[in-house]
Formats: sequence, C-alpha cells, structure tokens
Amino acid sequence: MTLAVNEPLITRPTHAWLRHVHVAYAPGQGTPLIESVASELLNHFRLLGHHVQEKPDASTDVILTTARFGEPVNWRESVLLTGRRRFNIDHMPTVFTLIHTAPAKFQEMLDHFEKILAKEPPDPDDFAFPGLAPQAHRILIEQGRRGGPIMSLERLLQAQSKSIRILLVVGDDRPVAAYHFDLVGAFPRSDGSDPAAFYSDIVLRMVTSVSTSEVVEHELMPEPITRATWDSLVTPAAMRYASLQLGKRNFFTEMVVVADLVAVPAVAHAVASQYSEGCYATWDPRLDALIATITGSARPVDKGNVTDDDLAVIVGVRPDGRGAQVRHVQDKFNTSPSSEAVEMMDMDNRLPRITLGAEWGLDASARVPVVRSKLHGHRGIEGYDPRRVEFVRLDPPYYHFPVSCATQAQAQGIKEAFARAECLRNPGDPRQVAFTVLPGHGCVIAEKWIPGTVPFRVMWEYMDAGYLDVVKRVPQGVMEFVPGADGKLMLKAEQ
Repeated sequence: MTLAVNEPLITRPTHAWLRHVHVAYAPGQGTPLIESVASELLNHFRLLGHHVQEKPDASTDVILTTARFGEPVNWRESVLLTGRRRFNIDHMPTVFTLIHTAPAKFQEMLDHFEKILAKEPPDPDDFAFPGLAPQAHRILIEQGRRGGPIMSLERLLQAQSKSIRILLVVGDDRPVAAYHFDLVGAFPRSDGSDPAAFYSDIVLRMVTSVSTSEVVEHELMPEPITRATWDSLVTPAAMRYASLQLGKRNFFTEMVVVADLVAVPAVAHAVASQYSEGCYATWDPRLDALIATITGSARPVDKGNVTDDDLAVIVGVRPDGRGAQVRHVQDKFNTSPSSEAVEMMDMDNRLPRITLGAEWGLDASARVPVVRSKLHGHRGIEGYDPRRVEFVRLDPPYYHFPVSCATQAQAQGIKEAFARAECLRNPGDPRQVAFTVLPGHGCVIAEKWIPGTVPFRVMWEYMDAGYLDVVKRVPQGVMEFVPGADGKLMLKAEQ
C-alpha cells in the first residue's frame, strides 16, 4: 500500500495487498467522545491516502456508524441490516459500529460477567439484558467460558447494536484503548496512549479487513461420485470417528444461532442465521481429494458428531482463487464445504507429495500430499513439545493486523506458513504434527501420514499426552513460544 503522506505513522509491518478504500460516516446515537473519535478516524483515513465520502454510494467500502453502550438499536435503524435500502446501493459495505464506554463501566461489566460465569450452574437471570432473546443466556455463557468475560460482553454488544464489527472505545475525556470485535469473537486492543499511533492502528485494522475478499464461491465439478464408490471408501467413516474423538475433547464450541441471541427478522443478506466453529479434512487416496466438513452457515452442523451428509469432497481450487472446486456424491445430501475449504486445499500446493508404501495396503503406491489430515478450530495452543511438534509462524503482518476468516488473505497466510514447516518439507523429519496460530481466530493443525493410524489419531493422542496443549483462549496479537518445563515451549503472548 502506498501512503499519501505521513508514512512515519506506520511503524509495524503491514500486508502488501492493502488497497485504498472509500469510507463514509453515517452516525447513529453516541456520545461527544465517540463523535470526536469518528472525526479523528476520518482524518486519519485521509492522511493514509483513503477516500472519505459525504455519504455511501456504489463505491463505498466502509461505513462508520455509532451506537450507545448497553442500549439496543432497533433493527430498522441498523446500518448493517438496512443500509442497502437506506442508501439505495446494491452492495453492503463493511459496517463498523463505534461504541463508547467509560473505563469504570467497562471494568464493572467485565467483573459482572466474571462473577456470573463462575456460578455452577449459571443463573439465566444473570444474563438478562435489554434487547436480547429469552434464550440468549446460553450463548453468553458458552462464549464467555470459551474466551472470558470480554467475549460475553462482545456478544452482548453485537446483539444490542445489531452489528458484527464493533470498535469499543474505552475512556473518559479521551480514548484509553479500543477493542476490535468481529464475528469469530476476536478482541485485539489498540493502545490510546499515543493518539497518532492509536488512530492509524485502527484505520489499518479496518483497511486490512476490507482489502481481502471471501473465498466461498465454490465451483461444482462435473462427474459426480457414485454412491457405490462413496460407500466403498474408508475415509468417511474415519471422519465420523474423528468427529466423536474431537468432540469428546471439546475441541469445537457450540454453534452460534443468531435467533438464540437476538430476535431480528430477515438477516440472511447481512449475516448467516448460524455459524459453526472450525472444520477438518483428510485426504482420500482413492478419490485423490479432500473429504472435509461442510459449512455451518447453510444449516446446523455439530462438528463433534458428523454424518456422511455433513461431509463434502474438495478436488481443487478455482483458477481465480475465489473458492474451491467440489464434487457431489450421488444419492447423498450435498452442501458446500466449510469456509476454510480453500486454505485446506491450497496449502498442499507449496508442499511435497509422497508415495505411500506397502504398509498402506490397498492405497500403496498412491501419490498423496505430505499432509494427511488438517484441523482448524477456534482454539489456542498454550504449549507444545518441539521434539514431536513444529510451530510455524505466519508472516509478520498477520500478528499486527489479523485477517478475517474465510478470506483469501487467511488462506494465503496459512499456505505460506506451512510451506516453511521443516517437518513437512522433509517427510523424513520425525515430527509428525505442525501447527500455526491465527491471532484472534484460532489454530490450524496438520498431521502427516503415520502407518497404523486412522486420520487425526496422532493429533488427539498428542493432545491427551500433553505434547500439544489446546486451550480455549486464543491470543489476540504478537506471540512467541519460550522454553518451559519438561522441554516444552510455552506461549508468551502480547496482552
């Protein structure tokens, strides 16, 4: 990205693919501080070479709006839900809702959630807030136990403001910090101690999110797989078994259903009615394809207990990179694969293939990717045994300016990270598992071909043995692994 002026404002590595964007301001309810923050953000958009518009139009990429902390927004006034009609545009720009709260109120809410989340069993009445559906407590409890009190607060503000991307500004007469909330549940923090760096950081995070595109335009390939061929495969049964094993270890969190959080009609054009967290895939030598879990945005899917109808077949990536290439199976319910389908498939393109030996029976002599199975989940990694597991770093910008799920940028970042994995580049390396961590998002784990095992078995056995410490909390920014006890490397993350 070429900056127009004030290049010294940028002191951290940024993504090479950032572009200039068009941004408009459509204020809602707010406070004097949040109006000042919005004004400064628009100024910094200009300083960094972006285009600030008087009102949204066909070229708009970003709309900034505002809402009051703790006060529900009527869905008819939500820019996210009604922006296209309100501004007479055919597309919906990415909406960021700015919300202000005082430090004391912010801490009060975190303390409140920490207290009520600790109750056994939780009391649903503790989670009764204005604007929520009667059953919303289930989501606030589950999400809070996954990511801590701030994640319960995040889901509450998203439901009340009728917006997904929120900038929560904390301060009295000036910003002390700002938290960035999104669909996955990220909450990275921008430090307000240096105003110029503060506003530049926020702008760059927003620009990062809109400079990449989703890769979910999957292409259906000809020649469906016959039911007889599908029934002869061992991989679907292995996927079903792996789902149960991963489910026992609570790797996947419960699906978030929008209607369980807030009663809003006709949201499908703005956000899926539900989404499931995580996906996994394993290579089938007979099909020369990945068998992967389907997307949870199309219909409810329990990733911890899948059926054959919850599986899809991925055979490639579209030449334009905008989605995966899939094959359907005759006489089976066919749904698109998870939004991470492109990253699951494309990461093999930078890695070697191997020839399976005689110990693989009927699959002997098959040429397969060096990675057998892949697991993507909204979980963190607290530590690992470097004698058995390899950690692969993302390119530096991903730690400072995280990217969204299901995007071309995420797929590219994961592909480049695993391309550097020594244990995958050298199939003879004794380490059987490699992983990376996506800040604010989760982890991706790759497993090699290990004779005598079923897909994913080494992963879950490593989890059980403590060779790979999977935890609920996901680091939000810069991280490293430093020496700990028993030869393990332990997470040290930026707060």
